Amino acid sequence: MSDQENMIRCENVWKIFGDLPKDLDSVIQGIEGSELDKEEILEQYGLTVGVHNASFQVRKGEVFVIMGLSGSGKSTLLRCLNRLVTPTRGSVQVGDQDVSRISGKELRKLCRERMGMVFQNFALVPKRTVLQNVTLGLEIQGLDKEERLEKARSALKMVGLLGWESKYCNELSGGMQQRVGLARALAGDPEILLMDEAFSALDPLIRKQMQDEFLKLVNVVDKTIVFITHDLDEGLKLGDRIAVMKDGRIVQVGTPEEIVMAPADDYVAEFVSAISRTRRDTARNVMIDPGEWTCSLEDDPQGLLERMREEDKLGLLATDSDERLQGALLRDDLRDAVEKAANDGSLSAHLSSEYIVVDIDTGMDELVQKASQSNLPLVVLNRKQRLVGVIPRSNLLQDLSEMI
Repeated sequence: MSDQENMIRCENVWKIFGDLPKDLDSVIQGIEGSELDKEEILEQYGLTVGVHNASFQVRKGEVFVIMGLSGSGKSTLLRCLNRLVTPTRGSVQVGDQDVSRISGKELRKLCRERMGMVFQNFALVPKRTVLQNVTLGLEIQGLDKEERLEKARSALKMVGLLGWESKYCNELSGGMQQRVGLARALAGDPEILLMDEAFSALDPLIRKQMQDEFLKLVNVVDKTIVFITHDLDEGLKLGDRIAVMKDGRIVQVGTPEEIVMAPADDYVAEFVSAISRTRRDTARNVMIDPGEWTCSLEDDPQGLLERMREEDKLGLLATDSDERLQGALLRDDLRDAVEKAANDGSLSAHLSSEYIVVDIDTGMDELVQKASQSNLPLVVLNRKQRLVGVIPRSNLLQDLSEMI
């Protein structure tokens, strides 16, 4: 299964609360054909629309963030994925299973074996120890004791709680309790993690620490994660892609860069306008598409050299088919190799590490400092070490001049 294959597919999902009429389909058509907001729909039809014709896909291995203000429908939509809330219309596909139509027995099996959930309020059992809380789901699955303990301790190790197995919940801080909830979800080794405002109940400092730990964990575990938040900074930090919701509708799906730099409408623009200036002025906002600076190790050396001369570039960045950076090919090195016929058919022998990597959230001050240390553009990698952008020095200077 490739990274780009869809693990979850939602098509035209509706969740409507209230006394549903017999002619519901015509009511839905009427709602869809209007521009009524939630309050107007309630007044006209006596119904509350929690999710309004939502369609999206979640790719295998990505962190997909669903973001919106309170009442936007994000938590309701999340619960449609494991049928804690049953959709009124539409389909929810998890792998090859239609969650909206499978039997209760099949649904329980799916949730036990393929999906885990982490709640905002931790949902721990106070009279059970940390270890007993983590093994709870495994007990329900019917695993024997030794296997339960092994899986639970492995999960506790992943979240940094080994040594706390015998403690009770009231002996733990909020951040540690949330780690227990995360360990419990991980213990069953699910393919999919559903996280509903998982960090929003934490103090700001602990919340930031949990976000950082979460990003480290994402690099270790191979999970598809749907993460709910109302916090824009959190969504931008954690998400590979973001869906922004309003009044039950998904108004935009895109990468963090697309959400910030190309909002789909006035609502999204207003939503992202609250980002602080220091948050906006980061690598994600000044980087450009890396295409014109990249090449392949399969390219012809003489052709690459001519390209560098024509484009007045001192080097290019070699990437593989998955957009992972292999190294830099410098013009002087390649020229010497071509002139001396030293190339053996493999450009990998001439790769250089003379480039500077920055994180996508690196601030402007640090970017300016690092840009002076290399003749190549700054290289922007995401947490999966894929090349997502470059920052030529000229672009950085232009952005600085516009700020002054």
